[in-house]
Amino acid sequence: MLGVLAALSPAVVTLVGCASGSVASPPAGVDGLVVPSPSPEADDFAATVTNPWFPLRDGARVVYRVIDDRGYHRLTVTVAPGPAVAGVATTARVSTEGGRSTTDWYAQDRRGNVWWFGRAGEWRAGTDGAEAGVAVPAVPRVGDGWATAYAGGADLQVATVVTRDAALAVPQGNHYPVLLLEVTSPATGQDRVVYYAKGVGVLEENTQRGAYRLVQLARVGSSG
Repeated sequence: MLGVLAALSPAVVTLVGCASGSVASPPAGVDGLVVPSPSPEADDFAATVTNPWFPLRDGARVVYRVIDDRGYHRLTVTVAPGPAVAGVATTARVSTEGGRSTTDWYAQDRRGNVWWFGRAGEWRAGTDGAEAGVAVPAVPRVGDGWATAYAGGADLQVATVVTRDAALAVPQGNHYPVLLLEVTSPATGQDRVVYYAKGVGVLEENTQRGAYRLVQLARVGSSG
């Protein structure tokens, strides 16, 4: 059995915290896993992220339109090889907005679940008690819920599958079927929903509670 499976899946951007350590999620499309994982094993992971709901192709460049309290502006996401985190080779998803960049690290296990391994400058799985969690499962099932990572004392956030049969129009075009995840944060009172399309990835993200922010896919290309 794979080591991760024996031991035992963003947005962007959620953490899990508990004073006494990580807490296992209820059963999900990642049945048999403990999420987050205290001991991921490199052999359990593939070299690339190919989950159809959240593909991360090396060299990809995606542009989003953002609407928030500052008005309209642009968010650019690029994909490149990432560092080894907790002994696992990762893929970096770099989000640049207003001249500032945020880098998140992901890796896909051999079942197809995409794991979130950290965020540069904030937390890193395998360091200071932080643990990797699932960003997008291989088999999203309506009603499934899971914690997304554990970063020692950080806010608990939980992703839940609302539907995988939605339709959505964004500036880049119309999409169906669309996966809808709801991400809740009881401690901060912030809720948001994230929409994913097969072969594309994140289509839209918007807040339901907290500061208003709407992110919509505008253009897909490559950095080459």
